[in-house]
This record gives sequence, structure tokens and C-alpha cells, in this order.
Amino acid sequence: MSTPDIAGILDKSKELDQLRKDQEDVLVEINKMHKKLQATPEVVEKPGDSSLSKLKNLYAHAKELSENEVNVSNSLLVQLDALLPSGPQGQPRRRIEGEPKRKRMKSDSEIPRIPPALRNQLEACASLKGEQVAARVTPEDADKDEWFVVKVIHFDKDAREFEVLDEEPGDDEEGSGQRKYKLPMSAIIPFPKRNEPSPTLDFPTGRHVLAVYPGTTALYKATVVNGHRKRKTDDYLLEFDDDEEDGSLPQRTVPFHKVVALPEGHRQ
Repeated sequence: MSTPDIAGILDKSKELDQLRKDQEDVLVEINKMHKKLQATPEVVEKPGDSSLSKLKNLYAHAKELSENEVNVSNSLLVQLDALLPSGPQGQPRRRIEGEPKRKRMKSDSEIPRIPPALRNQLEACASLKGEQVAARVTPEDADKDEWFVVKVIHFDKDAREFEVLDEEPGDDEEGSGQRKYKLPMSAIIPFPKRNEPSPTLDFPTGRHVLAVYPGTTALYKATVVNGHRKRKTDDYLLEFDDDEEDGSLPQRTVPFHKVVALPEGHRQ
């Protein structure tokens, strides 16, 4: 094993350490931005505000760092494999028989490292098992989005996919009984918790939201009418799109835990 080979491995190790430190720094900035948007969600509606663009850039940077980390780790593995002795050809059969078991045990360097931000997101998704959530059950390329209240049955961390149950399908749907869906993470929005209103977003008057239409398990686009509520647990007064009666939109009361932010690019 030559000195240049060792030097190359050490350089790669330093590069890997720096990438991980950079990822931690980006995660700190992402968390700061999340806290800012939670405390003052209305800031994104101000002219010239670039909060969402900054957040998008931070996530893009985090993704780039993560991909670079994988590339450097793979490069290190190749360098180490080239330096490790392959072992003499005439080893006893008994030693060879033990090899498969050891090969199945992955070392820490062989296990893909998940960035902290993504790991936290996956844990949060897994914790939704048994909870009711808002789910987009239509494909990405559908003409319009359909959102229903469903129950989370399981979250597959490897596939990053939810299995959910529509407990009350509509009368106009094919078949009868409950219906299951497998949906990506992007198709799920958790509802605010009734007993934990603190982290809940407080939508101001005029904000477009996605809310459960009273008496149904379907969610539709609506506009907040009474944004100045005294408490976060107070009901919202909403006007739903396409809900016209006698030439005007009726104002309907919806519990705060059935109202979520309107997804970007929503089609109705």
C-alpha cells in the first residue's frame, strides 16, 4: 500500500466530513425558515417576499450535498476495495463456507446515509399511522385534483409511499365499501391536531385554503372570511369556490383541524 494511495483516501475522508458539516449547516437554515413561516405565514403574500424561493434553494442545495456525499462515499469504497488483499486462493473450504454470512452484514460505510432533514420527514410520515389525513387520490396528470379524508394504514420508508383507507367513499364511486390507495408523500397533508394547536398555521382573512366541506369527507378550495380569530382552536368561516347559492357564496363554518394550506398548483 503506497503513501499516495493513503493520502488519496484521507483527502476523500476530509471531503466527506466537510459535506456532512455543510449538510448540517443547510439543515439549520431550513429549520430557521420553517419557524419563520410558521410564525408569520402571511409574509409569503407580501410583494417582493422571497421566502419560498429561498426555502426551495435550500432544499435544492441539501439534495446536491446529499448526492455529492453518495458519490464521495462510493469513490472511497472503490479505493479501499483496490487496496484490500483478496486473500490466497488455497484457503480451506471451511473458511470459505463462512463468507456468505459475513458478506450479508453491511458495514456502516455501505449503508446509504439519509440526510437529517429527509430522515425527520420520513419519521414524521411513519408517525401518522392510524391518523386521518388529507389525501389527493387523483394522478399528477389529472385534469383536476380530488382530495378526501382518509386514514393512514401504513407508511413504507423505503418506497416512501403511504397506504391509506377511504373509510367513507361517496355514493357516486364505483363499487361499495371502503377503498384503499397507495399514494406518494406529496399526495398527503396531515391535519392540525385538535389537542396540539400551537404549531397550527393561522390563516389570515383572504387566504386560499383547502378545507373539508361540511357534512362530507371531501376537501375543496375555499377562502378565509374570518381571519382574526381570538384563538387557534376557533372555527374558521369560509367561502367555498363553486358553492354559489342565489347569486352569492354562503359562508360556512369549518373546524380549524379540518383546514390546511392550499397545495401549490391546485386544480379544481
